[in-house]
Amino acid sequence: MLRSMYSGVSGMRGFQTKLDVIGNNIANVNTVGFKAGRVMFKDILSQSVAGVTRPEAGATGGVNAKQVGLGVALASIDTLHTPGSAMTTNVPTDVRIDGDGFFVVTPDDGTTRFLTRAGDFKVDALGQLVNGDGMFVLGSDEGTITLDPAEVKSFSIAQDGSIIAVNADGTSAVAAQLGVMKVVNPAGLEKLGGNLYAMTQNANPEGDMTITFAGDIEAGTGAIISGQLEMSNVDLTSEFTEMIVAQRGFQANSRIITTSDEILQEVVNLKR
Repeated sequence: MLRSMYSGVSGMRGFQTKLDVIGNNIANVNTVGFKAGRVMFKDILSQSVAGVTRPEAGATGGVNAKQVGLGVALASIDTLHTPGSAMTTNVPTDVRIDGDGFFVVTPDDGTTRFLTRAGDFKVDALGQLVNGDGMFVLGSDEGTITLDPAEVKSFSIAQDGSIIAVNADGTSAVAAQLGVMKVVNPAGLEKLGGNLYAMTQNANPEGDMTITFAGDIEAGTGAIISGQLEMSNVDLTSEFTEMIVAQRGFQANSRIITTSDEILQEVVNLKR
């Protein structure tokens, strides 16, 4: 069979994956804290038809290798952790991180931890700070955050994540502090859905899950802005442009297969 046919098949598979990633980006254009994906390609090992010959001074010249490429393969599917635009909501429990860092949430007592950039938090009937799925938001002390409804009448969140509560007697005090985690290689995090990420050993050394606080200069976690949410970082102009490129690339590779099929048909017709 013709090598070009298999090259065309690999190209169609690659551009189909690229379209899948683009479609997911566009679908999440309004998802809070979503980070867009990007597909990178690499060529497959080339088949050598003839090798290299060494030049001899004053005798013969060198000859380059003759190689035929065998198609394309996926090099990586990257997650782009660039900041998304800010959306003002004026809701006190809506927070965003102005800089690097992730919020930490847990479905239990903190044993299982997930990271997120979506700061659309809420206070439930027991005064517990949770996300939209009911997971507890962890504080800088690595514990859950609870604001006693009988005591706390109102509160505000400072840029370092401190939750300043106003009590029933009119006094105010720091009730808790939002925890933030710095990730060395955010692209190494594993997407779990629900705006959640799981820590991996390629994201932090040894999968470290140590929680710090916002405004930590040494950790570089950035400040917390209350009353705002971080929106998706998807750029529709770029996505639609890449969609056109992927569509034309898919069509071009399908034409390679069609042309290869016509050549094979001509070979079969030689028997007539």
